[in-house]
Amino acid sequence: MNRRKFIGLGVMAVAAMPATLSALSSIDFRATKPDAWKAKTVEDAIKALYGDIKPEESGVTVKAPKVASNGGAVPVTVKSDIAAKTVAVLQNMDPESAVAVFNVPEGGIIDYFLKMKLKATDANGGNGVITVIVEGTDGKFYKGTVALQVAKGGCEG
Repeated sequence: MNRRKFIGLGVMAVAAMPATLSALSSIDFRATKPDAWKAKTVEDAIKALYGDIKPEESGVTVKAPKVASNGGAVPVTVKSDIAAKTVAVLQNMDPESAVAVFNVPEGGIIDYFLKMKLKATDANGGNGVITVIVEGTDGKFYKGTVALQVAKGGCEG
């Protein structure tokens, strides 16, 4: 076999491998759990994703600014040392509560950064809450939350 053909076949095999591995370990939550994406409350979204669970309030760190001046791009950091299958990010400020669900590969590190679009919180000083649910490989569920306010005029105009 000539060298170019050998290298070309090797590159194709390596390029196909990640797609095969991720397809084996990932779940398309939009297709398999469509009710979660229509849920109006965090509790309903959690129930649609995972059933009737009681997550432990430990092991998950969620950080966001106390007051977000731009609701169009609220920075959120999620960290956990838990060996996990999935990580779900939810919020109570927009009409639909589910934001994202991440499949965690075996041995994956949960150290995520994302920007969320959120509506302004009410004028009476009410806080919004971002909730993160981690589904552990041990079959348990873990929860972290952070309260914040989104200034008026953020993503609403």
